[in-house]
Amino acid sequence: MRRLYCKTGTLYITMADEMPSLADLRGSRSKRTAKPRKSVVEPSPSLFDAAVRMEDVLAEQARSLNATIPSKLVVQKSEDNAPRVWSVGELVRQVRGLVERNYMQVAVEGEISNWRPAASGHCYFTLKDGDAQLSIVMFRRQATLLRFKPKDGDAVRLRGSLSIYEQRGQMQLVAETMEQVGLGAMLAAVRELKERLRREGLFERKRPLPAFPRCIGVVTSLQGAALRDIVKVCRRRHAAANLLVYPAAVQGPNCAAEVAAGVRWFSTHPDVADVVIVARGGGSWEDLHGFDDERVVRAIAACGLPVITGIGHATDTTIADAAADVCAPTPSAAAELVTAAQQGIAERVVRLQSRLSRAGNYELLRARQRLAQLSAEVVLRRVRDGFGQRAQRLDELAFRAESSLMRTIGLRSGRLARLDARLRRQHVSLRLSADERRLAALRMRLENARSTAVETGRSRVERATNRLDALSPLRVLERGYALVYGPDGKLLRFSGTIEQGAKIVAQLAKGRLRATVTDKD
Repeated sequence: MRRLYCKTGTLYITMADEMPSLADLRGSRSKRTAKPRKSVVEPSPSLFDAAVRMEDVLAEQARSLNATIPSKLVVQKSEDNAPRVWSVGELVRQVRGLVERNYMQVAVEGEISNWRPAASGHCYFTLKDGDAQLSIVMFRRQATLLRFKPKDGDAVRLRGSLSIYEQRGQMQLVAETMEQVGLGAMLAAVRELKERLRREGLFERKRPLPAFPRCIGVVTSLQGAALRDIVKVCRRRHAAANLLVYPAAVQGPNCAAEVAAGVRWFSTHPDVADVVIVARGGGSWEDLHGFDDERVVRAIAACGLPVITGIGHATDTTIADAAADVCAPTPSAAAELVTAAQQGIAERVVRLQSRLSRAGNYELLRARQRLAQLSAEVVLRRVRDGFGQRAQRLDELAFRAESSLMRTIGLRSGRLARLDARLRRQHVSLRLSADERRLAALRMRLENARSTAVETGRSRVERATNRLDALSPLRVLERGYALVYGPDGKLLRFSGTIEQGAKIVAQLAKGRLRATVTDKD
């Protein structure tokens, strides 16, 4: 017997065949409509329609069954019209039946994410695009027929049927075939960004981690397990180190901006931390996608402190790992790498203590054995010999120390003498006297040069004076010649230029004569 609930009560159906589909019920409802209407092509029902109008569907089924097979129904109606209260299992099974009947063969394209093959051979993953995502299951029989090895980021086309996984109430596609249609857009963009940043040289700088960091900066979420793992490892391996946490979202839309801001904060405050850890726990490729952002990569590459990343698990890789100075597979491994030197020293101290203890016990055992074999006289003699050897050794060391001291003193004395000589050469009085001597020499040279220049000028003036005197008309007059000027004061050169009876003036070497022309030739 199959039970069906509706708003009017409870229907008990004693039928062996399947319940009518949603399309059949809609057809029967349209036939019972008295008033004719124009035919309208309705779209096939969707999962949303089935989920929203579930009560209408059930009421429609009840009316249809009551009209078609009234002789086989025993109807019990409730006195009130209270809505049906479903159990979770019944509601999920009802929705699953609707989904499987209406979406038996579908084809869908998207990008693979969170690929997880199980040990049983079944494969579980998520198919997504820019708007939504869908859980996929491919059982072992279909998975063995694949002609390629799927991985995260692959763009594929799937064919199969929709179903509901009742234990989680989750819709999933049971894939029967898978075809590869190209590289996923998101993964292709990540690879392109990584190659561009590699060409810029952002992945080349690799600095060593500080051996004994006093303070470790951590950029991660305060609520994540990564921070607890880092604290646990540091407390166990290097309890003296301090942790300074910059809280940041490690997934979601704010992940890249907050992580980049945390790295830049530590870079601008280099005095508060010695090394920076950027960490988060494991997750899907989408959860770690924030660490593929260009802002995070450039902040890590430009950080003034060494940066170590511990993002996800060992199989997870991001662009931030390539830009970091050291890439650790997990947050715990990042903390172990930062505290490796301190842990190594602690382990070495423990080993040396163990060796020292074993060596001391061994030497004590040997000493006891030797003491048991020796008599008191032999022991005293050996003690005296030991003291003598120690005294001789002490004297030898004293001689060597004295010799070394004298040699050192001699070397220091010689160096002191050389420095004293250099200092004396650089003394102010010596330099001043040298400058005074140099000034006197320069003054003497200047006086000599001045005298030489005066004498040279004087001789040149005398020579010029002699030449000028030789060419002077006065010299000619001294030899008995005279210069005769006419009445107009002009020099007379010819007798024809003067008339008889004219007054003339004769210039002699000393004095002048005035005369009158009485005759001329």
